[in-house]
Amino acid sequence: MYDQSKLSELIQFAHVDTGSTVIDVYPGDGDWTRLFSDVVGPEGRVYSFVPTEIAAVMEDQLGRMQMLAKEPGRENVEAVSADLVLMQEVTQPAEVLWLHLFYHDLHTKLMQAKGATAADFNRAVYERLKSGGRYVIVDHAAAAGAGTSDTHSLHRIDPVSVREEVEAAGFVLDAESTVLMNKDDPHTSKVFDPSIKGETDRFAYRFVKP
Repeated sequence: MYDQSKLSELIQFAHVDTGSTVIDVYPGDGDWTRLFSDVVGPEGRVYSFVPTEIAAVMEDQLGRMQMLAKEPGRENVEAVSADLVLMQEVTQPAEVLWLHLFYHDLHTKLMQAKGATAADFNRAVYERLKSGGRYVIVDHAAAAGAGTSDTHSLHRIDPVSVREEVEAAGFVLDAESTVLMNKDDPHTSKVFDPSIKGETDRFAYRFVKP
């Protein structure tokens, strides 16, 4: 995770507010789910959404989120799972959909194993968000011009490609944050390489559903 100042800035960037409904896609260890749970309060709702494509290879992922939802004070959290493009079957319309370091995976064979594509998922997000809802994407940046070619090998994606794909689903780019930018990242190493792990150049986009 990030230091407190960056966490606060990212939450403000996403416009997660008291009473909001948030969908946290591929929640990992649940850090963001917990943060959003604290922010939205008892009148809000956080869906910790584990795609079945992930649950199939990380069997403890959904169980861990179900345990998180049972923690004291987490009554506003619900752990749910479905195929990526069937997200609407297990969630309610939301103000914010949060995608942290995961968008690039939409271009990998694992996430496409059941036939889903990035375009399919973006359309599903568009349908699930309320009018004016925010689709927030944070990911590892690939070198300019790389497109989607490094999504599997380096776990990176060109921000330009993300913007093009998301806008094609009907979203409008509302803002970009540089809080996680690292100009010293050469963009040539896998994000798990010790030389860059935790310090990759990352972009943050906030898209809005008109």
